[in-house]
Amino acid sequence: MVVTIVIIVIALILVISCIKVVPQAHAMVIERLGAYLTTWSVGLHFKVPFVDRVARNVNLKEQVVDFPPQPVITKDNVTMQIDTVVYYQITDPKLYCYGVENPIMAIENLTATTLRNIIGDLELDETLTSRETINTKMRAALDVATDPWGIKVNRVEVKNIIPPAAIRDAMEKQMKAERERREAILIAEGEKKSTILIAEGKKESAILDAEAEKQAQILRAEAQKEATIRQAEGEAEAILKVQSANAEGLRYLKEASADEAVLQLKSLEAFAKAADGNATKIIIPSEIQGVAGLVKSITEIAKDEK
Repeated sequence: MVVTIVIIVIALILVISCIKVVPQAHAMVIERLGAYLTTWSVGLHFKVPFVDRVARNVNLKEQVVDFPPQPVITKDNVTMQIDTVVYYQITDPKLYCYGVENPIMAIENLTATTLRNIIGDLELDETLTSRETINTKMRAALDVATDPWGIKVNRVEVKNIIPPAAIRDAMEKQMKAERERREAILIAEGEKKSTILIAEGKKESAILDAEAEKQAQILRAEAQKEATIRQAEGEAEAILKVQSANAEGLRYLKEASADEAVLQLKSLEAFAKAADGNATKIIIPSEIQGVAGLVKSITEIAKDEK
């Protein structure tokens, strides 16, 4: 009875051990009597006890491996340290299992040799500025080389480029000199712009002063013109009033029926007023000369009586 129970338990253990569940993004390489039999994908599988065995459980996810810095020599004989990061994915579990003994070590050595070949064709400055070119060339070379191993290289990235200390010091001095040169250029450009702005300000100020003087002259001319016009209008009005007064006086004389002698006396008064001016010679018409003599005689008699 006990033996039967033991046999049943052993049989159950064997059956359970022969049941395999392959998880997502994994694959199992199965061998039968030491020879490759098949590759199990995701799902439930059974194997023959003592005959079949799982040779390798393969992870099909994209994986990343970071390799330590590798010494490389550029075309201009500068030794530097470069470390790379490789992103790869297993596409064929059978080739991955039987293609190479240690795939990761193989990829590392292949990366180092490929990197040395690529950097050997570049100078120092090109190496520092051509990371994308280096990445593309390395990915293409590694992808072709790892294809027989069932590995696909998706991406290769140059992580760090470490030049020698002397080169780093020279690069720092160069960068410092470049920064100082840019600073000097910026200062000179600022001073240039400042000078230009000052000159433009003076120019605009002179233009505004000239415009103001022009407007002032125009206003002064207009004011003088208005004053002249007003003066002329005043003189014309005064003359008009004088003429009106003379006409009014003549009209009064006419209405009063003045005789010839009165009119001649009025004429003499007019000539007397004219004589008060700057005229040096006055011509008296013959019609009023007799009256002028009469007036002169009367004036002399009045003086004798006094």
